[in-house]
Order: sequence, then structure tokens, then C-alpha cells
Amino acid sequence: MVGKTGARDKKDARALAVVLIVLALVLTISAIFAIPLLAEFNANFLAPGLGLRDAAIIAFVATLVVLVVFAFAAGDGLLGEIQFMLPGFFAFFLVLWLLIAWVF
Repeated sequence: MVGKTGARDKKDARALAVVLIVLALVLTISAIFAIPLLAEFNANFLAPGLGLRDAAIIAFVATLVVLVVFAFAAGDGLLGEIQFMLPGFFAFFLVLWLLIAWVF
């Protein structure tokens, strides 16, 4: 009985490996054919974009609003949370700034 179960598990593992390899090949070939389409989309819709200056202004306002909401939701008040909010502000601002400049 143990031999039959082991052989069946081996057969299932091989079938799964074949399916995964075929799926990887199909995805790779699809990606190769999609590259020119993505380049055309990028040139038409993503090229103008926002600059770093405009993105910095938007990120500053968004960060300020979000952290004020967090301060009120914390309940302890702003003075008790300031040592955690300042590094959080700068980290959130930096990430949001670069993501806005990159995406938009």
C-alpha cells in the first residue's frame, strides 16, 4: 500500500511540475509579445507626468492631513505622540513623494 501511494504522489508531483513549466512558458511568451504594447502605452499616456516639485507639494499636503487624522485618532494628544510622528512624517512624505512622482 505504501508503494502505491508513493508512486501516485510522484505522478501527481510530475504532472504539477509539467503544468507549472507550461504556465511559465506561456507567461514568458506573452510578456515578450506585450513589451511593444507597453512601450507604446508608456509613450502615449505616462510620458508627460508630474515633476518632483508638484509631487512634493501634493505629498506634503497628503502627509500632513493623514498624520493629523492619526494624531486625533490616537487619543493621547499630539504632544505624547510627537516623537513617533516626526520620523513617521518624514518617512511617509518621502515614500509618498517618490511614488506620486513615479506613478503620475
